[in-house]
Amino acid sequence: MDACFKNDGVFMGTKTKRQQIQERNRKQKMTAKFIWGGVGVVVLAVIGLIAWQFVKPAAGESIPVMVSSPHIPTDTDPGTYNSDPPTSGPHYSEEAGAGFYDTNNYTYPAAYLVHNLEHGYVIFWYNCELLDEAGCTNLKGQIQSVMDELGGVKLIAYPWPSLDVPLVMTSWGRLQKFESFDAEAAKAFYRANLNRAPEPDAP
Repeated sequence: MDACFKNDGVFMGTKTKRQQIQERNRKQKMTAKFIWGGVGVVVLAVIGLIAWQFVKPAAGESIPVMVSSPHIPTDTDPGTYNSDPPTSGPHYSEEAGAGFYDTNNYTYPAAYLVHNLEHGYVIFWYNCELLDEAGCTNLKGQIQSVMDELGGVKLIAYPWPSLDVPLVMTSWGRLQKFESFDAEAAKAFYRANLNRAPEPDAP
């Protein structure tokens, strides 16, 4: 047993073995509560983050998804879409590769790119015809910088001369116009709309 004394050596009392065990048990219980409390906070945070991915609000203007969004034979004209650039509609069974496109590579590029949107991609459509050479170079550099910062995951930048503004971003059923480039708004659109599409698990 542990003896307790005053400074002058006068005996004050002792702790019994039982008291020592009880005190040790109390400390162990307190430690366990702190550990499990911390684990609980982490678990709740992870669950909250996962839930937020499903309930977070989409960004940009909502465009009605075209009722008919079938696969059509490659190299055939997909027809007219309900927005420019498109956000849904007829498309080829092939999609375009991710990345930055300096020139148009296809006869009907929208039919490839809409398939990307169906897979949950976000696309930067840019129109350098509305800008001088320096402005075009600057815009392309800003887009590329944001794409790099976001890791390039499910991202495409594509020239689109029919735009009435220098830049439009789209995802499946969403569209956001930019009179001038806004990196934070572009990243917010991407984060809010990435994989919000019929086939989000497709590459």
